[in-house]
Amino acid sequence: MPEPTPEAIYPARTPVRVLVVDDQPLERTGIALILDSDDHISVVGEAGNGLEALAAVSAQHPDVVLMDMRMPIMDGIEATRIIAERYPDTRVIALTTFDLDEYAFGSLQAGASAFLLKSTKPAALVDAVQTVASGSAVAAPRLTARLIEHYLAPTRAPATASTDPSLLELLSPRERDVFIGIVRGLSNAELSAELVLAQSTIKSHVNAIFTKLGVRDRVHAVILGYELGLVPGR
Repeated sequence: MPEPTPEAIYPARTPVRVLVVDDQPLERTGIALILDSDDHISVVGEAGNGLEALAAVSAQHPDVVLMDMRMPIMDGIEATRIIAERYPDTRVIALTTFDLDEYAFGSLQAGASAFLLKSTKPAALVDAVQTVASGSAVAAPRLTARLIEHYLAPTRAPATASTDPSLLELLSPRERDVFIGIVRGLSNAELSAELVLAQSTIKSHVNAIFTKLGVRDRVHAVILGYELGLVPGR
């Protein structure tokens, strides 16, 4: 009996469709070249501002948008907000200059699934696009928590008018434990060790939490946790 071919063992994956948005042509082209060099990524378009990005998303339906934040005509935060509302299947990765950056936090509030520094190495950029396309988080949970702590926690504001504290009642006691761990910045492996549960069980709890709380990913679960007053160490 003949040995199975590699293609039979590892079926070809559909390339992740990516739109690159940056008002600097050289940076935009450089990012596109890096991504196009990967067999599992296809750059389907480029745009120079948020308004052009919206038109490109409507026409190309990319899986992931790499979005610069500081742009003329329409900045990346506003474009991200509109994409998150109109095209929920398209994920946005915000490109920022500094990790503790009001634009990075603004992009997360607007609906971005992750943020990356423009100094990110090419291999990490490729990995981030593939990770976000799969529905997972990119930014280290603790970095996300630190960013939110820096911009949101100082206000010590209670839950916002649009954030109903009774949301927590939707969670089972164990799901609430997992949710608090997510807000603390713990990974699934760390939650598994702390709660003495299999990682597969943790993953099931995480998915249930996202569904019940209406959040699209881990980043937005952390933001919601802060808005509900579940601030680590307080």
